[in-house]
Amino acid sequence: MTYQETLDWMFAQLPMYQKEGKTAFKKDLTNSIALSKELGNPEKKFKTIHVGGTNGKGSTSHMIASILQEAGYKVGLYTSPHLKNFTERIRINGQEIPQENIIDFISKNKQFLEAQKLSFFEMTVGMAFSYFESQKVDIAVIEVGLGGRLDSTNIIIPEVSVITNIGLDHTQFLGETLPEIAYEKAGIIKDNISVVIGERQEAVEKVFLSKANDCNSEIVFASDGDYSYKTDLLGDYQSKNVKTAVKAISQLKDFVISEENIKNGLLQVAKNTNLKGRWQILQQEPKIICDTAHNKEGLIYTLAQLKNEVYEKLHIVLGVVSDKDLEAILPMFPQNATYYFCKPDIARGLSEKKLKDTAEVFNLIGESFSSVNQAFESAKLSSTSKDVIYIGGSTFVVAEIL
Repeated sequence: MTYQETLDWMFAQLPMYQKEGKTAFKKDLTNSIALSKELGNPEKKFKTIHVGGTNGKGSTSHMIASILQEAGYKVGLYTSPHLKNFTERIRINGQEIPQENIIDFISKNKQFLEAQKLSFFEMTVGMAFSYFESQKVDIAVIEVGLGGRLDSTNIIIPEVSVITNIGLDHTQFLGETLPEIAYEKAGIIKDNISVVIGERQEAVEKVFLSKANDCNSEIVFASDGDYSYKTDLLGDYQSKNVKTAVKAISQLKDFVISEENIKNGLLQVAKNTNLKGRWQILQQEPKIICDTAHNKEGLIYTLAQLKNEVYEKLHIVLGVVSDKDLEAILPMFPQNATYYFCKPDIARGLSEKKLKDTAEVFNLIGESFSSVNQAFESAKLSSTSKDVIYIGGSTFVVAEIL
């Protein structure tokens, strides 16, 4: 198969959360364990750091990887979802996995993948672990896909486990309350492996303390730390992720990482790891900002930062997925903006007309467009050099603009 045929097979063959939502979620690690065994347990051949949480786990993973790169290590990085290209999910020192390796992995294992009925996510995790082993990485930063306890990545025994924070997201899989969700996220805590919690949250602190105690694991809260580092990632919310990343690095044993490595790593995250879509400024006149924040906990910080922007008019290109709790997030958006409602180009994107109708209940007024690019073009045509255009609501909306 060609690269495109290989990707088409992966995307179409089996349910995938990114496209379909709930039907792709498997409450079981049997397939991941079976694939790992078939591949010779590659995840046991290199060291790992496991990063979960509701918000910030992607940025935190990239920060940790960047610091380790600055210290001279060969660093694997597994994240999801991708913005533009599937290869973004699997990187070594910022370089994406070559297309040939993807073709090779699928062609070699296709019979097993089909027979075992592996999901898109399960086979992608296996591909990442296999690639990191073959390239002999010193360490790999592994971002949890969904939840933690039953996530396909949760077959690793990391050097340190990291949980950024807990918010109400993916409640149809993980539970309706913060403690229920925290229980699922806490599933990445392993026996005698230290765990870093990004934020102290009264509603879930006991869940983490209890799990850490059961596992005889040292637990530290990064938000207790009194230090500040600068980062090239521009979102105000990144200050929390910086603390989490630095605290995770401090828990590593057998790695030599200097203060200079930490400072430089945090200042060169985008350059070292090629991270995109986090308060990314695309141009200055008019100022165009995109951000992948898509739930209440993430949008709190992003929209607060947007309030601090200086402009004559504010234009917001907004699209969401169909399982988004609109009643929770729409009241957070400013009413003094012109809206350009759109549907991200995926199966579970919410109709732009439904989004517009619901938004009007919260006095968010604008027009609907059948595509993200149409909405974006209209926003640009309607704006002057002194305006601000914000693009967000979903990772998939941002992906179509970049």
